[in-house]
Amino acid sequence: MTLNDIPLRTLADAPTTLGELTAGKAALIVNVASRCGLTPQYAGLVELQRSYGPRGFTVIGMPCNQFAGQEPGTAEEIRQFCAATYGVDFPLLAKADVNGPDRHPLYERLTQAPDAGGEAGDVQWNFEKFLVDRDGRVVARFRPRTTPDDPAVIAAIEKLL
Repeated sequence: MTLNDIPLRTLADAPTTLGELTAGKAALIVNVASRCGLTPQYAGLVELQRSYGPRGFTVIGMPCNQFAGQEPGTAEEIRQFCAATYGVDFPLLAKADVNGPDRHPLYERLTQAPDAGGEAGDVQWNFEKFLVDRDGRVVARFRPRTTPDDPAVIAAIEKLL
């Protein structure tokens, strides 16, 4: 099974896969949270979607409540917050674990990818980013404090497009 074939659920609880969500696009997959000090990164993610979406790119957010309970809301509360506060127009997945024994299968695969320092393994915190090419291969990993507008993120996206 490839990364693109892993079963997912949208925030609206509809079945999908990464392949269906990306449809041949490059993607930045991010574990997101509404009550985190890094939550303002949503604005940068929305800007990436608007800037690069027309060129074959999408952001995909997966809400996660594993880090200090910073995503406690229901799917509807998350949707409303993201839309009203940041104008999120990229796909959001159902809330899931990104670490531990209940880690979502998508993150089982994503966390095998190393960051720029060569370190793989657990997600450190909310807003860790994984850049996936059009074929569903992880090509870059950015830790939570790396903002969406960081030159390294932009360069990696540009390279794929």
